[in-house]
Amino acid sequence: MTVPDLAPDAVGDTERPIEPDWPKRLRWILMLVIGLPFVWGILGLELSWGAIGRAPGQIWGLLGGLFPPDWSEIAESFNKLLESIYVAWIASIIGAFFSFPLGFMAATNMAPNWMTGPVRALLSGIRAFPELVLAIVLIPAFGLGPFTGVLAIGIHSIGTLGKLTSEVIEGVDPGPIEAIKATGGTRFQAMRFGVVPQAMPNILAYWLYRFEINIRASAVLGMIGAGGIGAEIVGRLRFRDDWPKAGAALILTIVVVLIIDAISAGIRRRIIAGHPGTGPVSRTLGTIVGDITPPVAEIQEA
Repeated sequence: MTVPDLAPDAVGDTERPIEPDWPKRLRWILMLVIGLPFVWGILGLELSWGAIGRAPGQIWGLLGGLFPPDWSEIAESFNKLLESIYVAWIASIIGAFFSFPLGFMAATNMAPNWMTGPVRALLSGIRAFPELVLAIVLIPAFGLGPFTGVLAIGIHSIGTLGKLTSEVIEGVDPGPIEAIKATGGTRFQAMRFGVVPQAMPNILAYWLYRFEINIRASAVLGMIGAGGIGAEIVGRLRFRDDWPKAGAALILTIVVVLIIDAISAGIRRRIIAGHPGTGPVSRTLGTIVGDITPPVAEIQEA
């Protein structure tokens, strides 16, 4: 018995499909879109290859002036660093307090269009001005000092956190909201029991991350007289004899910022994932912060 060949002849019965050429064209277009502005930007920078070649030696000379550090006045530097942390913390509280309701007003699934448009424009306008520019604008009105730094960083935090909060709210599951409305719940109850338990873990994580950013911003604003460790470092760099003291202040700042970043990362991981990381440092931080920060499930059940 002869079994018929049911498979078609690959050569005679079928034709090989023609490969489309639009992916290749798209790749070339993307390369040009990315590459041409890059080249144009490099040419606009007016780079000097001689300056680039001398840069490593100059940087090494600068570091040589900062080391070995002089720890004789570390107490004063630590007080200034605490001032930067205070500025960052108060500014973060201001940003969280005002950005939370603005985030609901900017979310398209929570507010009408006539409200979301102006609020989004307001948040975008706030984000358009960096903290440094805001501080320069506020110094004539409020003078030099940490209060100006608090206002500048706090205002910028409102714009950033408001945008992030609205995006988190827009990404929540609509099921609980619809269930609350179907049972006769009001809009406020839908937001309170349907949106907040879902969005709050990510919002809290953004608040902590913004606090880390604000610490660095407060150090930078100190260089223009808005309080903090920045003024201490710049003041010591003006005189060659004080460079070792500036090095001590820099090392102290770096160490404290790294510690705060590690603790904040552990808290964020605990809030979002409900458990610490796998590394030894993460496990230690997770054990410490686990007693004071409930996991996501507990927040959603609250």
